[in-house]
Amino acid sequence: MKRIGHIVRNLLLLVLTFGLSFAVARQIRAQGGTNSPVQQSSKGAVIKGRAPVNKDILRVKLPKAQEASLENGLKVVLLESHKVPTVTTQMVILSGGLADAPDYRGLASFTASLLREGTTKRTSKEIAEQADALGATLVAGSGLSSLTSNVTTSGLVENVDQMLDIFADVIRNPIFPREEVEKFKTRTLAQLQFQRSSPQFLAQEQFSRAVYGDHPASLIVPPIASIKKFSTKDLAEFHATYYRPNNAILAIVGDITLKEILPKLEKVFGDWKKGEIPATKVPAAPAPVGSRIFLIDRPGSVQTVLQLGNLGIERTDPDYFSLLLADKVLGGGPAARLFLNLRENKGYTYGAYSSFGGSKFRGTWVSSSEVRTDVTEGAMKEFMYELKRLRDEKVGATELEDAKRAIVGNFALSLEQPQNLLQNIITQKLYNLPADYWDMYPQRVAAVTPEDIQRVAQKYIDLQHIQIVAVGDATKARDVLAKYGKVEVYDAEGNPVATKDN
Repeated sequence: MKRIGHIVRNLLLLVLTFGLSFAVARQIRAQGGTNSPVQQSSKGAVIKGRAPVNKDILRVKLPKAQEASLENGLKVVLLESHKVPTVTTQMVILSGGLADAPDYRGLASFTASLLREGTTKRTSKEIAEQADALGATLVAGSGLSSLTSNVTTSGLVENVDQMLDIFADVIRNPIFPREEVEKFKTRTLAQLQFQRSSPQFLAQEQFSRAVYGDHPASLIVPPIASIKKFSTKDLAEFHATYYRPNNAILAIVGDITLKEILPKLEKVFGDWKKGEIPATKVPAAPAPVGSRIFLIDRPGSVQTVLQLGNLGIERTDPDYFSLLLADKVLGGGPAARLFLNLRENKGYTYGAYSSFGGSKFRGTWVSSSEVRTDVTEGAMKEFMYELKRLRDEKVGATELEDAKRAIVGNFALSLEQPQNLLQNIITQKLYNLPADYWDMYPQRVAAVTPEDIQRVAQKYIDLQHIQIVAVGDATKARDVLAKYGKVEVYDAEGNPVATKDN
């Protein structure tokens, strides 16, 4: 870990360079002689006097995790970190939302969320009070289209025995009390109703449906019909089927050795019984459909929420690093094109961004922003301009170099957090990445060329299949969007709205 700290300290100058450059840019705009103190154009600004930047590629040799297995098949991965006297332990159950039956979407999520609401040994209140008395955290969760369900505890190493006792009890012996299940269902349904008042929620919901169709990734919340029929029996059956030692990885990071932790793990997990685990089929993302435009009507809205995007890549795709750089250039922060154009230059919004992701099925690459209703037309024009520019023109050398430095700098800083190192190890195992994947991460970033970025932009910014979602006042946004194709109008509940063209 000392080596990592040394590397990070050597990179602080790199990180400070970005901060200084951004601050200088803002100062130049502030001294530009305009009376507007908020939104000014940065076009034409030349930043001089930058701090020197080390041109050498960051080279790291990350600490290797130690591995062991209990006789029942539980795999243990430990990363020692002796900087602070804490231990974080994560049980990664290798079944998540993708294991849900089609008519029970959300069951994995409900099961994980209700683990700590009572066990055969402790009530929900006792679990909370005992964890609090130790100063420990205990959280659990799973996603609707996730590969895993995760339970995590963290606290002082001096309390590790008590923490592991509670941790193992919650993982192995939950009883899912009927009253707690019903209360959780009621809270979830109320929350879903509240979420429908959020334009960001409505945009994400429609975009996911548009891209994924019937795939589990089309859901960002469980269907109401599924929630209403979940029972204690359903949760208990999911738990009994998938929460098994031969279907799990126990990942640990902290101020403890493998020799010290293994006897403690044997004590709390050694008699945990194996089970036959049903195979979980990971469905492929559907083939891209033709470009469509969806408008969610919110009468009187003063903003339009926009999302534009396509299917992207799987996490193991060879295009990953090229797309990582392309996304950074397009919308990966305040120095990216979308932000500089829509906020700094045009003053349409507080921020405009892009993001991408991937699992064992194709993720998405999406650009988004929230703009004033009266500039919806201008915002759409600039979004399309930036998407086409990334496809049609090669990224300049300076812009690409800045993006590389930002990514590598953030990566270097992340190495100071043992939990991030542990997540890297889990990611490597889930996706069977090469053993030197994270050691070579900076070099792989550095190897991306302008040609690589243009290639993936042309491949994944597919304007013939782009999905456009807008949430706003239909009376003001519909004609604007119609310039890009046929507009389908829906209400906030997802129901089609009749228009003169329907």
